[in-house]
Amino acid sequence: MVTHSKFDIAMSCSPFDASPRLPPHRFKTFSSKHEYQLVITAIRKLQESGFYWNMVNGKEANSLLSSEPPGTFLIRDSSDNRHFFTLSVKTDSGTKNLRIQCDSYFFFLQTDPKSMQPAPRFDCVLKLIHHYMPSKVSAASAGNEKSSYFIYSSGEKIPLELLKPLSSSVSTLQHLCRKTVNGHLEVSSKLDQLPHTLKEFLQEYDAPV
Repeated sequence: MVTHSKFDIAMSCSPFDASPRLPPHRFKTFSSKHEYQLVITAIRKLQESGFYWNMVNGKEANSLLSSEPPGTFLIRDSSDNRHFFTLSVKTDSGTKNLRIQCDSYFFFLQTDPKSMQPAPRFDCVLKLIHHYMPSKVSAASAGNEKSSYFIYSSGEKIPLELLKPLSSSVSTLQHLCRKTVNGHLEVSSKLDQLPHTLKEFLQEYDAPV
């Protein structure tokens, strides 16, 4: 078993927090080398995303999102030592916290107890987030829902709507341009025609969110 903690990885990849807090009970053991690499990559991309809040806990996430409109969300480290990340999202019924599960090869949201369908799986946390965000096409088309995922909380059935990430840092102009380029499928098909340095820059963060 790989015994590095997720927080060791986060701090070795980038000095995200000048004064990190590392509660021993929140250390996570990796089940395989592949899971270790998967999470390293996830943390690197999340740190570049601009909406990764690292060690923020559930109470703090609720406070951050309390004055935001429904659909605002953030990613943070999970307070549950069985998981790596948590998605906190503001809904009409308040802030909801959804564990992002990992099975060594993929990330997926916690199983919906009311659904017979398995949750979609992704090799990247950012791809998971983008999946649950409305596309321009689906947002403009009545009755055309991109996702039918619902949150079941206290007897309520709440649709999962990820509309806007809550920024934790200011993104560079280069990063904003990269996200815009990533959002155009016609551009991705022409990556091989780009200079190597630019192609590499786009591939380091291949999500539009």
